[in-house]
Amino acid sequence: MASKSKKSAASAAAPRIDIGISEKDRRKVADGLSAFLSDSYTLYLKTHNFHWNVTGPMFNSLHAMFMTQYTEQWTALDEIAERIRALGFPAPGSYAEFVKLSSIKEEQSPGGLDWQGMVRQLVSGNEAVCRTARKVIKTSEAAGDDPTVDLATQRLQIHEKNAWMLRSLLE
Repeated sequence: MASKSKKSAASAAAPRIDIGISEKDRRKVADGLSAFLSDSYTLYLKTHNFHWNVTGPMFNSLHAMFMTQYTEQWTALDEIAERIRALGFPAPGSYAEFVKLSSIKEEQSPGGLDWQGMVRQLVSGNEAVCRTARKVIKTSEAAGDDPTVDLATQRLQIHEKNAWMLRSLLE
C-alpha cells in the first residue's frame, strides 16, 4: 500500500520543463521579464493616475490619450506575466516587488504638476520601458527564446511610439 501512495504522489508532481531552453537561461529571461513587468506596471499606474488628474487647456486630448495608453498597457501586463509563468517562474505581483525591480522612480505627485510635467514624466517612463525591453531582447536572443524576443519587440515598438507622440506635444 505504501508504494502505491508514493506512485500517486510522484505522478501528481508537475513534469520538468523541457522547452529547449536551459533552466539557467529561463531564469535569466524571467528575471529580465520581471524587471520589464515592473517598469510596465509602474508606467501603467502613472499613466492612469495622470488620466485622472490632468487639467488645463490640453485636458480633453490628454485625458483621452492617457486612457488609450493605459488601457493598452493593462492588457500587455498580463502577456508579460504569463510569459514569466510559461518559463516556469513566479511573476512579481506586489507593489513592494514592483518598486524594488522597476527602473522608474516615483517623481512629483500629479497635484503639483501641470500637463507638461505629466507628459515629460510619461516620455521618461516610456523611454525607461524601452531600455528595459532592449535588455530583455538581448538576453532572450542569447537564450534562443524567440517568443520572448517577439513579445519584447512588440512592446518596444509601442513604447517608442508612445514616447514620440508624447514628446511631440512638448515641441
